[in-house]
Amino acid sequence: MRDHPVTILERLPDELSSLRESAVVECKLAGGHDGKGRLPEDFWPTYSAFANTEGGIILLGIRERREGFELAGIENPAKVRSELFNNLNNRQKVSSNLLTDADVEEIDIAGKTLLAIRVPRASRQQRPVHLTTNPFGNTWRRLNDGDRALADEDIKRMLAEQVEDSRDTRILPNFGLRDLNADSLKAYRNIFRADKPDHPWLALDDQAFLQMLGGWREDRASGESGLTQAGLLMFGQWPAIAEALPLYFVDYQERPRDYAETVQWLDRLVPDGSWSGNLFDFYRRVVIKLTAEVKVPFVLQGDTRQDDTPTHKALREALVNALVHADYSGRVSVQVVKEPAGFTFRNPGALRISPSQALQGGISDCRNRTLQQMFLMIGLGERAGSGMSRIVHGWQALGHGLQLRESFDPQEYTVLEMSWSDELLQDGSPNSSVESSVESSVKTADKILGLLAEHSMLTLAELAKCLNLSVRAVEKQVARLKAQGRLRRIGPNKGGRWEVSGA
Repeated sequence: MRDHPVTILERLPDELSSLRESAVVECKLAGGHDGKGRLPEDFWPTYSAFANTEGGIILLGIRERREGFELAGIENPAKVRSELFNNLNNRQKVSSNLLTDADVEEIDIAGKTLLAIRVPRASRQQRPVHLTTNPFGNTWRRLNDGDRALADEDIKRMLAEQVEDSRDTRILPNFGLRDLNADSLKAYRNIFRADKPDHPWLALDDQAFLQMLGGWREDRASGESGLTQAGLLMFGQWPAIAEALPLYFVDYQERPRDYAETVQWLDRLVPDGSWSGNLFDFYRRVVIKLTAEVKVPFVLQGDTRQDDTPTHKALREALVNALVHADYSGRVSVQVVKEPAGFTFRNPGALRISPSQALQGGISDCRNRTLQQMFLMIGLGERAGSGMSRIVHGWQALGHGLQLRESFDPQEYTVLEMSWSDELLQDGSPNSSVESSVESSVKTADKILGLLAEHSMLTLAELAKCLNLSVRAVEKQVARLKAQGRLRRIGPNKGGRWEVSGA
């Protein structure tokens, strides 16, 4: 897990000797010709790179040696600060100022002053953050511990993201109802009818129904009308989709435990001419495969058995989430992988908000809002930023692991990893009777709280030994208890103690 810039600053005085540059940390000397301090010219590519990636911290006043970093300090930090903000507000220098005074901090270590500059992740509307007035050739992104100039293709995608709130409303010239799969549209209408039996749209013909969904649109300004990108993606025939979006590809893989050695699938679904290849049919086929071995406990609500579980809901939500947030102009395919350890959902395109905001929920910036609405109209997916938070709560409440991350090398894509809990993997049957793990997880959490209430100095390794669990399993339980406010750590990892809420 990457360090957060605030955490780095808190540890800086004690860990300067072990400081390393990374995806979120950059060190520069900033001595100037006279040694009194000057903003280095190579500050700006790093500023652009951090802004266009995950954000980061730039430490000025540190000299790089072959064996590591050495504290040099800045003799006149006020001069460097003034130079920084003068340039930030000069559009001939950089396209956007993301900093406030609070983002620039003076840190005194051993009588020498450093400047710590926290660069936040730029919003979608601010990207690309570039140098000079021309983004092409002057836009950077942070990869590992270095700044990389972005290719024109990536910059054009950023510019499109900046101005297009929804990427799927575009009218496709010369495409029409003949490019749709009639069976897909009919199946969707049947589900819509079952879900909303009295809805007025049911009486409409296919074109009018599509227009209400956003799959067909009339542009009032230009007078143009026709099938939208969302309509083709959701209900189209594979040849037509490939013609309109040459990079479009969807891929489901079920992999065995030894896939790394054998590279053999247990099952795979890709557009191969035997089915439509559109998103609606991909969803319908894949969701069945994802949940095929997930057992449903016998639960009655009134007189009706409930065949849905939090696991089913989380997997459905994750699949819809990948499809509606994908950038279908990207060079990476939509890929869904099922394997013994869990599930992976990959979609082309970086997140439009930060991973932490997406996981927290409450903020919505869907890339394909029409597609999202189409799924919503048949009871799938969520709006208002609640979709990812529902995945998180539904999955992690069962004791399972979840990680959301972006990758920018060699192409932009987003990955949601949903892994089975260590306890289930140790049992060797993660897909059987998953819901029964809830009670076990709750009991384990209560045992941890009971032990720590009596023995507040216990380490995680000692806890694991007492409970006959792996350290990793205990770490996950403790992390959940801390997030719930039921447990907190007082003092450092070594020599500190645990405090149980209410104890």
